[in-house]
Amino acid sequence: MEILVGTTKGLFILDAGRTGGRVAGPFCEGWPINHAIGRGGRVWACGGSGWHGAGVWRREGGAWAVSKGPFPGAEQVWSLCLDRDRLLAGSKPAYLYESRDGGRSWSRLEALTDQPGADQWQPGAAGLTLHTILSDQKGGLWVGISAAGVFESRDGGASWQQRNRRGNRAGPAGALARDWGDGVEFRREDEIFRCVHNLALGAAEGLIYMQNHQGVYRSRDGGAVWEEVTEGLPSTFGFPVAAHPAHPGMFWVFPLNGDSQGRYPVGGRALVWKTTDGGETWAGKGAGLPETDCYFTVLRQGMAAVADGVAFGTNSGSVFFSGDDGETWEEIARHLPTVLSVEFMQ
Repeated sequence: MEILVGTTKGLFILDAGRTGGRVAGPFCEGWPINHAIGRGGRVWACGGSGWHGAGVWRREGGAWAVSKGPFPGAEQVWSLCLDRDRLLAGSKPAYLYESRDGGRSWSRLEALTDQPGADQWQPGAAGLTLHTILSDQKGGLWVGISAAGVFESRDGGASWQQRNRRGNRAGPAGALARDWGDGVEFRREDEIFRCVHNLALGAAEGLIYMQNHQGVYRSRDGGAVWEEVTEGLPSTFGFPVAAHPAHPGMFWVFPLNGDSQGRYPVGGRALVWKTTDGGETWAGKGAGLPETDCYFTVLRQGMAAVADGVAFGTNSGSVFFSGDDGETWEEIARHLPTVLSVEFMQ
């Protein structure tokens, strides 16, 4: 099982099947790599800087090559997503691009940034960044932009709707855990905080999980309404969220002690918080993780899950892996550069 690890000094590829992990790399000529994805032996890695420019690296047949776009107006490429027969990329500032030739050439999808109000979007601490792209492989797309919020397209990116509404369940407590998708109504109230940190598709139609600047949320209608599920977690602040691809209620987050408190694990103890009922209840899982004096950060793209594994990376250069749905962990790499992203090869 291979894990793609984007860092501030290139891309690394880990073998999660070996304790202490076989580490290959760095690739991409030491570029800062914000995100990488892989399928069928092909790998794409995106990043850049003021020195390198913005670009997407690709590996085919063992050879690496970089495409620098054109990415007009982009300082860096921050996120990648395979959407049926094309590759999508998000950048800083927040633009969305597509490639229909495997990443060799790119064009900008103008509908996202041409929509009314886009000129009023405000940047987050890392700038106005399109850092997350989700695809349901049926025409549905969702993007997360800091600090503009979540946007949804049902026509492959030809048109977009903002999805930043909060809702309260009108049904009985716990109904979501017992009955995914039926019999629970929502009423719209107010807008959630727009500084979305990360998004993950759950294993049910329309199910999305989100971590934003002030809590953890879920939506069962493609983001039209969000319900907060932060209760039971040790803090309201964190960056990544990862969801199991086959179990709708199972996902993981990594809470930190706060925005301005140092952004490290609460109490200096590393815990991945797991839910199996969509956020109704939470449990901290720390077997194999540092129990004291832990001050690393897990960044927004620093956690990922597949059917038989969960992994996360830290800004101190470690990568931890779990082969039992996050119950126990082992450190499979250490002393890497700052980890910016973690993804499994598909």
